[in-house]
This record gives sequence, structure tokens and C-alpha cells, in this order.
Amino acid sequence: MFGYVNVNKAELKVKDFFKYKAYYCGLCKTLHQKYGRLGQMTLSYDMTFLIILLTSLYESETEKSAGRCITHPVRKHDTLTNEITGYVADMNIALSYHHFLDDWQDERNILGLTGAKALEGAYKKINKRYPRQCREISEALSRLAQYEKNKEESMDAVAGCFGELMAALFTYKEDRWKGSLQKVGFYLGKYIYILDAYDDIEKDRRHGSYNPLLEGSGREGFQEECRGMLTMMMADCTGEFEKLPCLQDIDILRNILYDGVWIKFEQINKKRTKERLDASLEEGTKV
Repeated sequence: MFGYVNVNKAELKVKDFFKYKAYYCGLCKTLHQKYGRLGQMTLSYDMTFLIILLTSLYESETEKSAGRCITHPVRKHDTLTNEITGYVADMNIALSYHHFLDDWQDERNILGLTGAKALEGAYKKINKRYPRQCREISEALSRLAQYEKNKEESMDAVAGCFGELMAALFTYKEDRWKGSLQKVGFYLGKYIYILDAYDDIEKDRRHGSYNPLLEGSGREGFQEECRGMLTMMMADCTGEFEKLPCLQDIDILRNILYDGVWIKFEQINKKRTKERLDASLEEGTKV
């Protein structure tokens, strides 16, 4: 479901883009060090945003280093790591474990079983370190699975489960910032779920899969309805974000929240417009 929270490179200063990449590479490095190649395969840009947000808020002391990897074997590249990186790496593994487990339980997907077994030992250790987060993630996913099984029609209810999951991840500490961080995560999580459903409409239609947006997807103005829902989610998300005293890397954070999150939505619309145009041209040729 991840892959929607990214930077808009075109609107970011070069130095900020390379710093963003250094945080991303730092997460990749940490996942490899703690969990091997399988851990590294769970890497996503979405979780990089959480590292930058929490690092900025808590002003964590960050270590800069340079090195090579399989992806960049020739030229050295910068990495930025701190205690937040380790926390986010653990949360990444916890999410991946549940994702694999759900694939096995729901679809009897053998890759899901293999992945869950491979991460089971790591997840047990993470659960001991972060019992609250792991419990809340599990509970949110259980509610989501029940909604999907019952083919719940309310997008607000279904997306809210993923919002609760993200709220759990964003609550790094039980402190004065807990409330705002929970809300940033909650509304961003709802945004991700809605956009993912919007992205998967045609695939779910072909496969007969559950999607709370399917029923209304054929009516006039559907695209703008979805844009409206997504806009409301990000308005609430950014409203809470601006309450946080984040100064470090603020341009990167605002680039992601005000610009980057919309890139995928526009790409989906552009692709669908092209497909409709191609279909019309093909039909005209036949006539």
C-alpha cells in the first residue's frame, strides 16, 4: 500500500534533495544491518518521511557517513542515521511482518508464509521493545480485515483503520507532541488508503476484489469527489503538522506534504485520461 508519500524533486533545492536521499539511504543501511537483505527489501520512501519528521521534531543527533552499496557500487553516497532511523526500521519490519501474515491468512499465498516465517523472530523482539505500537498495528489491521471481509461501504470507516495504524507509528514517545503526531499520522494514513483504493479501481474491477470506491467510480464527477476527500485529509494533516515546532529540514517536510503526496494522484489521472483517449480513437477507427 505504500509508495505515495514522496518528494516533488522538481520543486526541491538540490541540497535538500540529496539530504532527503541520504536519509533514505540511511534507512536502507540500517535495515540491512539489523535485518539483512530481506529487511532491506521492505524499504520505502514513505517511511523516510517519518524519519525526517521525528528527527526534526526531537532534534536527534544525526551521524553522516559515506559508502557504497549494491545499488550504488561505483560512487560513494551519503547516509544519515540516528536513533529515529532505528525506530523506523523496526516499525518497517513490524508492518512487513503483518503484511506477509495477512497475505498468507487471506490468500494462502506461499510467499506470504515464507516472508512471515522469515521475519517472525525479528518481530517478536520488536514487539518486546515497542509493545504499544505492535498491539495498535495489529488491532487496526484486524479491524480493517473485518471491514474488507464485510465489504464495508463507508470509506471513512475503512480508511480510518489505516489512519489508526499510522497514528501508532507516528507516536514515537508519550510526550507533549503525542496528540499532534497521532493526528498527522492518522490523516496521512487515511489519505494513503483512499489514494491506494483510487489507484486500484481498475485492477479490483477486473479481479472482482473489494474496493469501497468501486460502486461510485462510474458516475460523473467521481474524480473530483476523490480529489475532495484527499484534499480534506491533507488539510487536516498539514494543519496538525504546522502545530509542531519543526525547523530542521522544514523545506523537505513541506515539499512532501504540500506537493509530493499529490504526484501519484496526478499520474493516475494522466494515465486514465490517456487510456480513455486511446480507447476513443480505437473505437473511431473501427467505425
